[in-house]
Amino acid sequence: MRPLIGTQDLSKDYRLGSHTIHALRGVSIAIARGEFVAVMGPSGSGKSTFMNLLGCLDTPSAGRYFLDGADISSLSRDRLAGIRNRRIGFVFQSFNLLPRTSALENVGLPLLYAGDSPRRRRQRARERLDAVGLSDRADHFPSQLSGGQQQRVSIARALVTDPDMILADEPTGNLDTRTSLEILALMQKLNQQGMTIVLVTHEPDVAAFASRILIFRDGRLRQDEDNASPRDAAAECLASPAEVLA
Repeated sequence: MRPLIGTQDLSKDYRLGSHTIHALRGVSIAIARGEFVAVMGPSGSGKSTFMNLLGCLDTPSAGRYFLDGADISSLSRDRLAGIRNRRIGFVFQSFNLLPRTSALENVGLPLLYAGDSPRRRRQRARERLDAVGLSDRADHFPSQLSGGQQQRVSIARALVTDPDMILADEPTGNLDTRTSLEILALMQKLNQQGMTIVLVTHEPDVAAFASRILIFRDGRLRQDEDNASPRDAAAECLASPAEVLA
């Protein structure tokens, strides 16, 4: 089966004065549709650069990136923006919600940028808020929501365009243990429904919920491990907060 994500010798260099920083060095990887992959590594390991390239937020210095078989390594910024908007859903540590905009409007933003009608935006946003258990919070502003609810809104926003994959950058970094489990349970549920998820984390206890773990160091992919027995976040939500993620 053709992988959803494929890279061949993917590299990214940055110039800093007279110096060249090799942020990513020759990474070749294949990620199948429907996988739940955790990306780990210390600061400066290349994991964030790898995520930015997968998310079409940056372009490689060398190598190739295939999305569902199509080489998108050298597309124009406008073409890459279209792919980001329609085919990739993003979830960030800091939620990235507009503070003076309702949950419903925040979720519908990608469809606004894509030029969808107001009626379709509202319909799709309501469907996605319902899917993450927040249909009764549609008219609330971010300041009226808990951290976990804000992250659910951001997940609903990531889903609103029916993307090929979700890229999640430290999605539990601003959440307490119990709420982190609830968000991971939601991600596992989405993955079980067929969504491809790539999650960046520096916490091994979070990576343990994924079915595959990639470890980066010094810009290189050092380990690629299958996790035969991922932790079950939904089941652990029933445990005492003091007993989980310990």
